[in-house]
Amino acid sequence: MSAGSVTIDKEQARRAFERAATRYDEVAVLQREIGRRMLERLDYVRLAPGTVLDAGCGTAVATAELAQRYPDADVVALDFAHGMLRHARGRGGLARAPHWVCGDIEALPLAGGSVDLVYSNAALQWSTDLAATFADLARVLRPGGLLMFSTFGPDTLAELRAAWAQVDGDSHVSGFPDMHDVGDLLVRARFADPVMDCERLTVTYATVDDLMRDLKLLGAHNVTARRARGLTGRGRLAAMRAAYERFRRDGRLPATYEVVYGHAWAPLQRQEGPGVTAVPVSAIGRR
Repeated sequence: MSAGSVTIDKEQARRAFERAATRYDEVAVLQREIGRRMLERLDYVRLAPGTVLDAGCGTAVATAELAQRYPDADVVALDFAHGMLRHARGRGGLARAPHWVCGDIEALPLAGGSVDLVYSNAALQWSTDLAATFADLARVLRPGGLLMFSTFGPDTLAELRAAWAQVDGDSHVSGFPDMHDVGDLLVRARFADPVMDCERLTVTYATVDDLMRDLKLLGAHNVTARRARGLTGRGRLAAMRAAYERFRRDGRLPATYEVVYGHAWAPLQRQEGPGVTAVPVSAIGRR
């Protein structure tokens, strides 16, 4: 797998999130915690955005926080699953309604240079071409705008991956790019001053079936393009459960997530084409 692309069945992923919308918040504990940690990082950023994009907003939990943090900004809530947006709009809890946009983070339906802050929590792993996605995010950011995101690294769900590897050679867990490869893609997309770091968070379960139930309710179950079609037999499921048991500690089964955080700035000078560089008026005379 190259650093810039993963073998996700995008349409299957979209349908999974459509089905997951109404119960997503029941099990999205990890996603909310990651989002909370991302929002805390904004405390250390001097930025007064006019337009904020929550890219891959899901049920818009972070959208509400962003609207509260930046009350003077226009907030755009974008997701590729219409069911997520419909559920978010119906749930309420937003002091000021954002602009709801059903669109793909890989091909944003937004004008170039129209956004000051892109916030994207646990969404980039559903991109099939991360290099192209970063290029499009750079396109929509104004010069000097900020991209802040989280995604997952290759050690995510390592226990589940290892357990299935004892059973067959099929693809059961999505692959995720390495943090350093993600940083390289940011540089290639001409982002400035990229900063990457990661941490490992663990969720524990009584049984592996509880883990797989949560993944299904999240819409995050197996949607790899190389997944086996058809039902998984009882024998293989039983073998996977038995293989997972070797990870049990203190009566609980761990599910590890390698959480990758990144932020980078859109350059003050925008390269428009061969030999052509656009400099915003606000940057003229700036040292």
